[in-house]
Amino acid sequence: MAFESLSDKLTAAFKRLRGKGRLTPADIKEAMREVRLALLDADVSYKVVKDFTKAVTERASGSDVLEALSPSQMVIKIVNEELCSLMGGENQKLNISSRTPSVVMLVGLQGAGKTTNGAKLAGYIRKQGKRPLLVACDIYRPAAIKQLETVGAQLDLPVFQMGQTNPVDIAKAAVEHARKHGNDIVFLDTAGRLHIDEELMDELRNIRDAVEPAEILLVVDAMTGQDAVNAAVAFDEALGVTGVMLTKLDGDARGGAALSIRAATGKPIKFIGTGEKLDMIEPFHPDRMASRILGMGDVLTLIEKAEQSFDEQKAKEAAERLLQNRFTLSDYLDQMNQLRGMGDLGDIAGMIPGVDAKALRGAKMDEKQLARQEAIILSMTKAERNNPSILNSSRKKRIAAGSGTSVVDINRLLKQYDAMQQMVKQFSGKNMKKMQRKMGRMGGFGGGFPGMF
Repeated sequence: MAFESLSDKLTAAFKRLRGKGRLTPADIKEAMREVRLALLDADVSYKVVKDFTKAVTERASGSDVLEALSPSQMVIKIVNEELCSLMGGENQKLNISSRTPSVVMLVGLQGAGKTTNGAKLAGYIRKQGKRPLLVACDIYRPAAIKQLETVGAQLDLPVFQMGQTNPVDIAKAAVEHARKHGNDIVFLDTAGRLHIDEELMDELRNIRDAVEPAEILLVVDAMTGQDAVNAAVAFDEALGVTGVMLTKLDGDARGGAALSIRAATGKPIKFIGTGEKLDMIEPFHPDRMASRILGMGDVLTLIEKAEQSFDEQKAKEAAERLLQNRFTLSDYLDQMNQLRGMGDLGDIAGMIPGVDAKALRGAKMDEKQLARQEAIILSMTKAERNNPSILNSSRKKRIAAGSGTSVVDINRLLKQYDAMQQMVKQFSGKNMKKMQRKMGRMGGFGGGFPGMF
């Protein structure tokens, strides 16, 4: 995940400060030197780094910090606030026009992920109650139209295309089509180039002038570092972009683009792509990202992920059955399937304050084991799922044959299920009520984490 190296280096720099009862100007100077090197290594532009460390140093050198009971915590608080400010301060929502349909124009260099991430964004917006239309305006890249139709079909989103026609005509016809068919927001997937050229910019300006988009969203690849910042500046000067979407933040990105783009262009990062799956897109919250960079967690995003992945009613019912010791293998299967939507364990761990994400970095749900467990449970009768204690040797052999697994796999599943049951029995009274309230809020984490390694 992006920012890992930066987070590690900043944590190391502040760890040295924590060992000091009081801070001197020399301590702050040394810490800022480490911060400066960490930011430069993350590919943050030199000017941004210089301005950032200057602002932090000025605030950290005040008497309220040097004489504080916990001066190191004050310095971390200042760095957190300045990081948040550097990335835009607060989340900026997508611009929606009062006219229907509202047009979002997706622009960027080839390879940044406009097509896929544009479809992700349309899928995200649909969850907000909108009726999006995807439009294929890239008539140059081989299979660009087919790619948009494919991801549109996967997300069950309508796609408008007119083949290899003039992109301006396509955009205008798409807006009219949306107006007639009840689509209230249009996403234009425009053409990109390997490098910025005037021909590309002329075409994009012509589309902009023809349909007057409410949002010109620049899609940039976070893994390209300063090249992403340079591209953002060029597109903004030519088109006047209104926002940025950073893609591939799940890759080995050093994070410099996210920390530099706002300072370089003045335009907010509105969304980030966090993985290859078509639901892996998030609104960008500078305060939450700053907290994650400093190892302080991101509980709000974790809760939102849980809310999206878990069925609230099922979670409450599962909590009740846990309290009454009536949690069945069918409930276990529901919990297992919902946990699949939470993503990598390393990413989740990084959102929990006080948890060392390094230990789980790169950890994932074991999809093969999950599939085996699902096949086993689905091969059971209703009575067997409700009361696993009746599973004798002959029943297990039948289930193994029906699920394409082995008796060993069945025993492993039952052992995990029993372990979870024993853990729940250890709670009583007030602790059980606390767990019930927590499961109601968080979507049933008490169901355990089956299938992880």
